[in-house]
Amino acid sequence: MNILKDKRGVFAILILGGLYFIAIFADFISPYHYAHEERLFSYAPPTRLHFVDEDGNFHIVPFVYAYKWKLDEYKRRIYYEDKSQIYKLKLFARGDEYKFLGLFKTSIHLFGVDEPARIYLFGADSRGRDLFTRILYGARISLSIGIIAVLITFTLGLLIGGISGYFGGVVDTILMRVVEMFMLIPGFYLLLALRASFPPEIGTVKIYFLIVIILSFIGWAGLARVIRGIVLSLKEKEYIFSARAVGCSHLRIILKHILPNTASYTLVAITLSIPGYILGESALSLLGLGIQDPVPSWGNLLTDAMSIVRIKFYPWILIPGFFIFLTVMAFNMLGDTLRDIYDPKRRR
Repeated sequence: MNILKDKRGVFAILILGGLYFIAIFADFISPYHYAHEERLFSYAPPTRLHFVDEDGNFHIVPFVYAYKWKLDEYKRRIYYEDKSQIYKLKLFARGDEYKFLGLFKTSIHLFGVDEPARIYLFGADSRGRDLFTRILYGARISLSIGIIAVLITFTLGLLIGGISGYFGGVVDTILMRVVEMFMLIPGFYLLLALRASFPPEIGTVKIYFLIVIILSFIGWAGLARVIRGIVLSLKEKEYIFSARAVGCSHLRIILKHILPNTASYTLVAITLSIPGYILGESALSLLGLGIQDPVPSWGNLLTDAMSIVRIKFYPWILIPGFFIFLTVMAFNMLGDTLRDIYDPKRRR
């Protein structure tokens, strides 16, 4: 069964491909820098694109009106469009300078509008920063943490599980007791405890790598136990006895002959595990223990959404949560598709 013949698999690949694409090219796609703020446009609503102006004239190129605001009787800002002048949407517009893919400096963005108008496709946050821009930049943090953490986790789990199952005896007993100690502690509480052990004043880059290490640290134990069970059955196969007979070292047998035969399970498990790491980072950042503002991640972008009042008046602050949901759903769909491919008995 080919994954491209399964509609769920194709749908998941398209979603994930699109998300990783916008994460890689966030500098170019977004109209502003993630830290660019305009305090006068705090919680500005999503910008409406127009094709017909006040005089009834149709414009092929969409345009926007500049936002203005006034205070209501509760001293709350009410935004409205100043329709005295139109501002056409520009492709490949100049904006904030950035380093394209880390190679060269440029100020060309995919789209933008002239000042004083601003384009907020998803609205603005409390500091007047473009939420669309911050979601694109936040994708870099949230999506990359899942991939890196799962690679570290599965490297540890495969090696420890493989060694434990292959050698057995005292080695197996010691390693499995260590694994069981980690499995006894609830994952989320271990996550909080490990994060709390580090000083809160450290920089964003260090926080990023610490979160990767912490997420990897709590995820390998369960995998190691499963791999150990698989290896216990594989090491009795004839090709393993043949490898021993020709003088292959234990490490070579584990790496070259045993672990590759766990690939079908490992591939599915990796795909299904990534959402857990994304949710773990989001939870830490939401609680203020993860990536710190102004650097965006999908988790800390939801901090404003912890207030019911803000959600009522500014519902667009929940949009980062939709991207988390979409990513988790896509990875789960991809994992289910791969599991059906490698385990035909599960197909309906």
